Amino acid sequence: MSDMSAAKHPYPGRLVIVEGIDGSGKSTQLQLLHKWLISEGYTVFFTEWNSSKLVRETTKQGKKNKTLTPLTFSLIHATDFADRLFYQIIPPLKAGMIVLADRYFYTAFARDVARGCPRPWVRKVYEFAVRPDIAFYFKVPVDVSLGRILSGRSKIKYYEAGMDMNMSSDVVESFSKFQGRILEEYDKVVEECGLVVMDATAEIDEQQEAVREVVGKMLADYRPGVRNAQA
Repeated sequence: MSDMSAAKHPYPGRLVIVEGIDGSGKSTQLQLLHKWLISEGYTVFFTEWNSSKLVRETTKQGKKNKTLTPLTFSLIHATDFADRLFYQIIPPLKAGMIVLADRYFYTAFARDVARGCPRPWVRKVYEFAVRPDIAFYFKVPVDVSLGRILSGRSKIKYYEAGMDMNMSSDVVESFSKFQGRILEEYDKVVEECGLVVMDATAEIDEQQEAVREVVGKMLADYRPGVRNAQA
């Protein structure tokens, strides 16, 4: 599936999503955007990757027992995404709200393929998804993301580091290799799907200013009750 050919949703609301490897700062930028939109008087709904109650316990147990294979990981995340899309994302869009999503199916396009799942298969799995109005990709080097993560907590998580891939017994080296693979896949996704690339090494306020400029242009013709045919 190519995002360029994905269905353009017919709903009056707007869907804005952020992507990036761990430590890219995308969540911070989305939180700042959320606060700004609310201060501007917009009605906003927020959702994030891997948060569906439907698979939460399964994911938790799989990670704890370290029994998740690349295929099961992929299918669990697809189930999580489908549940949130139909029950958390589309309803607010129908109601004319602005939906902000911390990660979308592009995460699967990058992570699942980096774990060895076939690229065409992963895209086929998400064919049911609707295209976001804006998709930001916060690009950051692996060493910068690693530094940010370790400055906020004492250790890197098992699957976050790709330890299940057996690339290295050293967690930091494994993280660097695995996240490097994800970065390579994100580059392909950006080219294929036309994501808006943001320099995630820039100052936080500088990034936010650029994000608001892009979102502001999208909202110029936004009317909560009507989907602009040209949007």
